[in-house]
Amino acid sequence: MYLSKTEAAVLSTTVVGSRPPAVRTRRRLWPLLGPAFVAAVAYVDPGNFATNFSGGASFGYTLLWVIVAANLMAMLIQALTAKLGLATGRDLASNCRARFPRPVTWGLWAQAEAVAVATDLAEIVGGAVALYLLFGVPLPIGGVITAVVAFVLLAAQSRGYRPFERVIAGLLLVIGAGFAYTLVASGVDAGGVASGLVPGFAGTDSLLLATGILGATVMPHVIYVHSALTPGRYGDAVTAGRTAGGRRQLLRAQRLDVLLAMGLAGLVNAAMLVIAAQLFTGNASISSLESVHAGLGAQLGSGAALAFAIALLASGFAASSVGTHAGQVVMAGFLRRHIPVLVRRLITLAPALLVLGLGGDPTTALVWSQVVLSFGIPFALVPLLWLTSRRDVMGAWVNRRITTLAGAVVAALIIGLNGYLLVSVVL
Repeated sequence: MYLSKTEAAVLSTTVVGSRPPAVRTRRRLWPLLGPAFVAAVAYVDPGNFATNFSGGASFGYTLLWVIVAANLMAMLIQALTAKLGLATGRDLASNCRARFPRPVTWGLWAQAEAVAVATDLAEIVGGAVALYLLFGVPLPIGGVITAVVAFVLLAAQSRGYRPFERVIAGLLLVIGAGFAYTLVASGVDAGGVASGLVPGFAGTDSLLLATGILGATVMPHVIYVHSALTPGRYGDAVTAGRTAGGRRQLLRAQRLDVLLAMGLAGLVNAAMLVIAAQLFTGNASISSLESVHAGLGAQLGSGAALAFAIALLASGFAASSVGTHAGQVVMAGFLRRHIPVLVRRLITLAPALLVLGLGGDPTTALVWSQVVLSFGIPFALVPLLWLTSRRDVMGAWVNRRITTLAGAVVAALIIGLNGYLLVSVVL
C-alpha cells in the first residue's frame, strides 16, 4: 500500500462514518486526488497536438464540438474505470482475465499491446520533435532521449504513487500554462467558437481527423492504467467502501479527481484547436508540428513558439512514462507475467525509431497512430461497461442503469464513427 498518514486518516474517518462540515469535507478530499491527473496526461499527448492543430488549421472551428464531446466521454469512462479499481481492488485487465475465457483474454491482450505500440509511437515522436525544435537534436537521438527520460520518471514510482503523481501533474500544468499563454496572445473569435460547438463535418477528411481527435482524447491504454492506480492509491478501498459513508467519500474523491483532471485536459485540447483556427485556417503551409512552431513564431513572436515547444516536450516525457506503465499493467493483468521495463521499452521504442530513422513525416505518423488508438477503444470500453454493470463483480458499487445506458451510448457512437470511417476510406 502507498497510503500517507493524511490519506489513512481520511479513510479512517470515512469508515467510522463521521460527517464533517462541507469545508472540512473538501479539505479531506484533496489528499485523495491524483490518479486521474496521471491518466489526464495521456489525453494531451503529442498525438493531440497533431490532430488538434491539423483539425483547426484545415477546418477552422468545425471540429471543436468533437473535442468537447470526446472530453465528456472521457470523464465518464475514467470515472467508471477508477470505480472498478476501487470496488474490486484489481485493474481492468486482471478483472478480464478472471471473468473471460482464455481465448478472449489473449485476444484482448494482443490488441492492447498493439495500442501500446501506437501510443509509444506518438509520444516518442512528439518528444523527439520538441527536442529538435528547442535544441536542434536529430530526431532519432531525440527519440532515444525521450525514452530514457520517461524511464527515469517512471522510476519515481519506486517511492510510492504520490511522487510519480506529483511529477506528472506538474508536467500537465506546464502544458496547460504554455497553451494558456498562447491562447491569450492569439485571441478568440467568440462567433467561431459558438459555430464550432454545433455538430457537423466537412467531408471525409474532416471525419478522419475527427476520429483521430477521438482516439487522441479517449485513450484506451489509460482505461487500463487508471483502474490500476486507484486501489493502491486509496489503500484498502474495498474495506473502506463497505459502509455507505465510506463509498460516498471515496466516490466523491475520485469523481472530483476526474472532473478536475479531465477538465484541464479538455481545456488544453480545445485551446490547441482554437489557436490553430484563429491563426492558421486556410494556411496550406501549416501541415506539421514544425510548421505550427514556425507559424506561432511568425505571428505571435518567439515567446509563443517557445511555449509550444516546451509544452510538446513536457507532453512527450510525461505521456511516454504513463504509456510504459500502462504496458506493464496490461501484461501483468492479462497474462500474469512481467518482463523487465527496459526490455519492454526497447520493444515499443523500435517502431518509433524506425519512423524517425527512415525520415517519415512525424505529423502524419502521429495522426495515424491516433486513428489506431480510436479503433482500440471498444476493446477496453465494452469489457469495462460489462464488468461495472454486474453486481457480482461490483457489489454495492455497481452502476446505476442510467450510467450503464450512457456508457453504452458512448460505446455505440465510437464504434459507429470508426465503422463509418472504415467504409468511407475503403469505398
